[in-house]
Amino acid sequence: MNMRVDNNQEKRNLAGDYLRRARRKNILLAVLLLVLLVAAVWAACLGVAQLTPDRMIVTWIPSLKGMFEGITPLDAKEQNVLLMLRLPRIAAAVIAGAGLGIAGSGMQAITGNPMASPFTTGLSSAAALGAALMILFGGFPVWMQKGATVAAAFVMSVLCAIIVYTVASYKQLRPEALVLTGIALNYLFNALNSTMQFVANEQQLPAIVHWSFGSLTAVTWSDIGVMLFFFAVSFPVFMSQAWAFNLLDDGGDETARALGVNVKRTRLLCGGAVTLLTASVVSFTGIIGFVGLVAPHMARMLIGGDYRHLLPYSAVTGAFLVLAADTLGRNAFSPTTVPVGIVVSYVGVPLFLYLIFRERRKSL
Repeated sequence: MNMRVDNNQEKRNLAGDYLRRARRKNILLAVLLLVLLVAAVWAACLGVAQLTPDRMIVTWIPSLKGMFEGITPLDAKEQNVLLMLRLPRIAAAVIAGAGLGIAGSGMQAITGNPMASPFTTGLSSAAALGAALMILFGGFPVWMQKGATVAAAFVMSVLCAIIVYTVASYKQLRPEALVLTGIALNYLFNALNSTMQFVANEQQLPAIVHWSFGSLTAVTWSDIGVMLFFFAVSFPVFMSQAWAFNLLDDGGDETARALGVNVKRTRLLCGGAVTLLTASVVSFTGIIGFVGLVAPHMARMLIGGDYRHLLPYSAVTGAFLVLAADTLGRNAFSPTTVPVGIVVSYVGVPLFLYLIFRERRKSL
């Protein structure tokens, strides 16, 4: 009898400990979201035009004008800079970073590979090839060229994913089959993209190369709406599979199957979500590398490996990483803007090397 009471008490203690840890993680997530909001406001203020929070408040909330005596509202030109240039970049950075971060976390879960990213299956090189083909052979009017390029990049990314998962299905969608097929297609699409650059003329080549840099300069509110739609659709899919991710991470395929997880279904479902989310981001922004690789590891260092918390944390850290990189690239060499894909690579490469050495120390 006493043993049963002790067991019940131990279970209650364990449940209480878990709830307290979960509460702390949720509070930390709220703090990070607040930090992200502050960073977004700070990014909106930085630039050639002097836009400060008090001037924005006076402009958009005239009833508070008495609290800010001597502060001039934004004029029409400054409002246009804020609404049509800075805020779209900030929103695109947050959504793109969040999408790539959570897609990277999902890809690492379904492949069991801590060095996997949303681009492991060759999506980035496929998107670059689609954009290059449209720039080279599209022949569309100027007003249709952007839409056609985005559509071609998206379609090629989805087509690449279909090929990867079809080929890997012959090996029961095992992680190594996904990774190796993706690597092979990545080399193929890179070679084809290099061929497109080789045959391009002097007007087409800069457009192809610039697209591959990754940039938020040309992103509009309608583009952001599309990315936000795919993020809103994909996020619940990832969260619904968080427990399956934990089982795959802890014990591999066999343990997960023994505990009732349909591993093949999980890989197909989440692989589709990774594909659609990543393709929707890359087709509008170009290739922004390392975010999907680094953001999940940054989140894991903060709160551990429980995917129920790791997924939203990966989204927030990815959003912060892209926002910080874009703000730095926009202001470091002003008026010249360095594409966000380049700045992220400068940050991502040292972190990537650190992760490699960290994994090596673990294996030793």
